[in-house]
Amino acid sequence: MQFSEGNLGRIFALRLEDGEPMPQTLEDFLVVQGLTHGLAFMVGGADDGSQLVVGPEDGRALPVNPMVTALIGAHEVLGVGTIFPNEAGRPVLHMHGACGRERGTITGCIRAGIKTWHILEIIVLEITGLSAARLPDAATGFHLLQCTNQE
Repeated sequence: MQFSEGNLGRIFALRLEDGEPMPQTLEDFLVVQGLTHGLAFMVGGADDGSQLVVGPEDGRALPVNPMVTALIGAHEVLGVGTIFPNEAGRPVLHMHGACGRERGTITGCIRAGIKTWHILEIIVLEITGLSAARLPDAATGFHLLQCTNQE
């Protein structure tokens, strides 16, 4: 296990408008604000054609080959994610969301890109004082969280 301890910093409330993309819009905002570490919560609507990573093609194969699916029609969406800088210091959101329409739900990582359907609300909690970053992992192809303090 790895860990790093931090403190609560600023809190932001954002409203994305119709057609704005996630995670790009949020990550661009974070750069402007100088926020590199935090938590994000999302609630609202995801538009037709939004994409989610819904799992690896083969759970044990390396490198990982992700499966991506597109939403058909507008969906209700909620998500939770973490924000850590990459090797260049740019904040990167890792958020998983559940998108529902009628009685069906698709759950996955939003990194493939979702589009706002009318409104998407985001709450960001900044964490200060952390020694952690997302760094490339050659075996998986992921950018994995690495913490300075380790047990």
